Amino acid sequence: MKTDSFLNSDTECIPGVVGAGLSVPLLDGRRVPHANLDHAASAPCLTAVQRGVNRLLPWYSSVHRGSGFTSAVSTRVYEEARTAVRRFVGAAPGAAVLFTRNTTDALNLLGRALPPGTTVFRFSTDHHAALLPWRGAELRRLGVPSRPEDAVRRLDEALAAAPDGPRLVVLTGVSNVTGEVWPVAELAGVARGHGARVVLDAAQLAPHRPLDVTALGVDWVALSGHKLYAPFGAGALVGTPAWLAEAAPYLAGGGATALVAEESGEETVTWADLPHRHEAGSPNVVGAHAMAVACDTLTARWDAITAHEQALAARLRQGLAQIPGVRLLGMWDPDHPKIGVVSFSVVDRAGGPVDQQLLATALAAEHGIGIRYGAFCAHQAVHSLVGGAAGAGRALRASVGLGTTAEHVERLLSALAGLVRGGPRWTYRHSDEGWAPLLDPRPVPDFR
Repeated sequence: MKTDSFLNSDTECIPGVVGAGLSVPLLDGRRVPHANLDHAASAPCLTAVQRGVNRLLPWYSSVHRGSGFTSAVSTRVYEEARTAVRRFVGAAPGAAVLFTRNTTDALNLLGRALPPGTTVFRFSTDHHAALLPWRGAELRRLGVPSRPEDAVRRLDEALAAAPDGPRLVVLTGVSNVTGEVWPVAELAGVARGHGARVVLDAAQLAPHRPLDVTALGVDWVALSGHKLYAPFGAGALVGTPAWLAEAAPYLAGGGATALVAEESGEETVTWADLPHRHEAGSPNVVGAHAMAVACDTLTARWDAITAHEQALAARLRQGLAQIPGVRLLGMWDPDHPKIGVVSFSVVDRAGGPVDQQLLATALAAEHGIGIRYGAFCAHQAVHSLVGGAAGAGRALRASVGLGTTAEHVERLLSALAGLVRGGPRWTYRHSDEGWAPLLDPRPVPDFR
């Protein structure tokens, strides 16, 4: 069957994003270009992805379920997306590609597939998606390493002291708090030396650096479309079929079954093989295709993407370090490799606490700048870096990406310095939901 090609790529060095020219209202009535410095939470849609999705939508139909031509097209697009994602992460040709909703969903899927008696090893600095799905297993908590070499040592010692049986090491490619790149290859080598399998949370790594899980020596990798400039509800778990092929389906339902029958009053179910075994329900072909287009687009531009982000991140860190009262957060040596994720805390001139949520609110309302306030779904990591009573540790995070410009970074630095020096210009009220401008005049778009 010959079908139209749904893949497009941009001609510019830096792939374009939807909303790059968006303006937002300020409290004083002006409109300014939106400075999106929250790429680590969710990245905007690539224009190439938008085009690819728009070209697919007229052909959208059921996947694996219909005999019509559009169904055949959608099925082919969905299955070709597996190949694109597999290629993007550098997995072996026989690696399973399971489409999920996001990284959290992918890691929970793997958590449900662990053999009985599995011991799981993970660091306390992980994002909750990598920290929490293993609570039914025997856990070995590795704490907060003081340097990369300490992480390797802790893992080696923990594996050596662990009981026999199946073992899983959970690694993070890049910290979503500090942007620091983890020594994945070294840690995976230690794990393999002790007979353990390895899963990599690449949610923050995949949008910013080329990924080769074969070279890294990991068994599975989990990633999210919404961080990969493809925000259409898809993620993926990619890796060895081991454990996954023998496990009961993550979700029970249509598509995960080969045969459902009733014999002698008993219902019997024969589950499908991989990958369909863990993809019950109607597949998200639009989301899978969006991921595939994003993967191909980023792969063609890695040198330009890396140079763009590194230049912006260097200026961001330099500028923040020069603002009185601002302290950059980091676990390891300041020169350790990082991506464009920068978390920081702020104190006043006397060294006392500053309401950082109010700062984030004022940056948005008075300057059109979007950053993140909180613990970034990595409570233990932020608490260890910020200190204070358990649960009280909060910080600010600015993260750059393809939609970031030099003007965005300079505007943040100038606005933050002004807020630290003189406070907000508007009056704000505090409620259970946090800070909000009093008598906010900004119109909210209606998308109905």
